[in-house]
Amino acid sequence: MDKEGKKVAVIIGAGPAGLTAAYELLTKSDIHPVILETENFVGGISRTATYKGNRMDIGGHRFFSKDERVTSLWTELMPVQGKPAKDDAILGREKPLKEGGPDPEIEDNTMLVRDRVSRIVYLHKFFDYPISLKPRTFINMGFCRTVKAGFGYIGSCLHKREETNLENFYINRFGKPLYSMFFEDYTEKLWGVHPSNIAADWGAQRVKGLSISKAIKNAITKPFKKNKEVETSLIEQFLYPKKGPGQLYEVMAEKIKELGGEIYLETNVTKINLEGNRVKSVAAMDKEGNLKVFEADYFISSMPIKDLAEAIGEEVMPPEPYRVAVNLPYRDFITVGLLLDGLSVENKTKMKTLGNIVPDCWIYVQEREVRLGRIQIFNNWSPYMVEDPEHNVWIGLEYFCAEGDKMWTCPDEEFTKNAIDELIKIGVIASKDNVKDSTIIHVKKAYPAYFGTYSEFDKVKDYLNSIENLYCVGRNGQHRYNNMDHSMVTSMVACDDIISGNPDKSDIWNVNTEKSYHEVKEEKEGDKNGDGKQ
Repeated sequence: MDKEGKKVAVIIGAGPAGLTAAYELLTKSDIHPVILETENFVGGISRTATYKGNRMDIGGHRFFSKDERVTSLWTELMPVQGKPAKDDAILGREKPLKEGGPDPEIEDNTMLVRDRVSRIVYLHKFFDYPISLKPRTFINMGFCRTVKAGFGYIGSCLHKREETNLENFYINRFGKPLYSMFFEDYTEKLWGVHPSNIAADWGAQRVKGLSISKAIKNAITKPFKKNKEVETSLIEQFLYPKKGPGQLYEVMAEKIKELGGEIYLETNVTKINLEGNRVKSVAAMDKEGNLKVFEADYFISSMPIKDLAEAIGEEVMPPEPYRVAVNLPYRDFITVGLLLDGLSVENKTKMKTLGNIVPDCWIYVQEREVRLGRIQIFNNWSPYMVEDPEHNVWIGLEYFCAEGDKMWTCPDEEFTKNAIDELIKIGVIASKDNVKDSTIIHVKKAYPAYFGTYSEFDKVKDYLNSIENLYCVGRNGQHRYNNMDHSMVTSMVACDDIISGNPDKSDIWNVNTEKSYHEVKEEKEGDKNGDGKQ
C-alpha cells in the first residue's frame, strides 16, 4: 500500500496495454498505478517518431475496434473531428464529421476520419488487399495465372489440408497458386522462416475470416449491404489521431498523471522478486544506473515474456517453463523514413490525393527481388504527419529482421542506400535524386513469433497464471500478435479481475480467441454506426 493506505499496482510497460491498465485503475478503483517504462517515450510500438517536423507511425495503426469500451476510450481522449482536415478541404472530399467536434486545422487534440486503402505490389502491379474479384485483378494476373488460381482454389475446396502449419492454413482458404503469389514470400520476409514452419495460430490470429469464399460473398452481397457486419479488412474508413498514434498515448499518459498515477521513463525492470506464489516487488534500474525496488499489491506485465522469465530467474522459475520462455522467438523491425519530391508510380484510382499520389496508407511488397516488406505513405494517414504535404511525400520503408543479423547490424548509411535502390528497382521512385532526406529507426521485439518453442507456450502460461498477483497483458506480455485494441482489452479485463477479486485469469488470455475474425464488429440492435478498429 502507498502512504495514503491505497493498494498499489506496478505496471511494467507504457505501451497501449500498460497505459490502459493505469487509466482503468484510476477511473474505476482506488488502486494507485505506478508505470515503469524502459524507453524514454510512451506508446511502445504504437508511438509516433518525429524527424525534422515529419512524423512516422511505427508499423501503421488503424484505430478501429469492435469493442465499444476501446472506441469510447479513444474518442473520450481525442474527440472525432467536426471540421474537414487540410487535405479533405483542399480536395473537396467529404467525411462523416462529428457535430460539435474539433477543427483539426485549429486543435491538435483531434481524431481524424481516414480512408482505408491498402494494396499489394506484385509483378510491379497493384492488387487489392485483401484480394478482390474485380476485373483489374484478373487483368494484372494474366490469363494463365488466373486459370491456375481458379483450379487451385477449387482443389482447396475439394481437399482440405490438416492445418498443422500456416502454409496449410492459407492454402485451405485461397488455393496453392494464390498462396504462392500473395502470401508465401511476404510471410517469409516477415518471419524469417517458411510458412510451413510457422504455427497456424498466426493465421487464426490475424487473417481468420478472410478467404476467397469471403471475397466472393462480399462481391455479391456488398451492393445490398447497408451498415451490416463486415470483415474489418474490408472496412473502408477508420479513425486516426491528427499527429499519429503516439499522440493519443501521450494524451493518455498526461491524463494518468493528472489523476495521480506515476510514470517512470527510462526505468528498466531487471528483477522480479517472488515470495511463495506471489510477486513481492520488482527491481528497476533508472538512466543514472540507480537501482530502485518497487513493492505493490498487484503486478501487471506487458514486458516480453522472454525478459519476464529472465527477470524472475532460472533459479526460481521451473526448468521447463523457463526453457520455453527464454527461447521464444521474436522478429525485429527497421523503418527507413524517406522525404521525397514525388513518386513515379501513378495514381490510377478515382481517389483524389494531394499531389495526385497513390492513395494507399500502406503497400505490401510481394516482389521477390527485394527485401522490402511494406511501404507506408504517411501523407495518406494524416496530412499533419508531413511538414509540407502539398510538395513533399513522406514514406516509411519497413524491413523485418532479427536483432544481431546482417540487416540489423548493417550501417545506417549503407542500409538506407540499399533501401533507396530497392525502391527504384520496383518503380516507386525514378532515382536517388527524388530523395530529399532520410532517417532510420530500429525496433526490438516488434513481433512475437509463432515458431520454435512457441508450440510449448502453455507451459509458460500455466506457470505465470500460478503467480497469484501477476497479470500478463498486451502483445509481448502474452506473446500474441494482438492488434492495438486487443492489447488494450487484455488490460481492461485484467483490471476488472483485480477490482472484482476474480482469481481466474483465463478471460484475460481468451481475449481475441473468438472464432470470428478479430476485427469484425457484430451489429447490435440499434447499432448503426459501424465504429471500428486499428
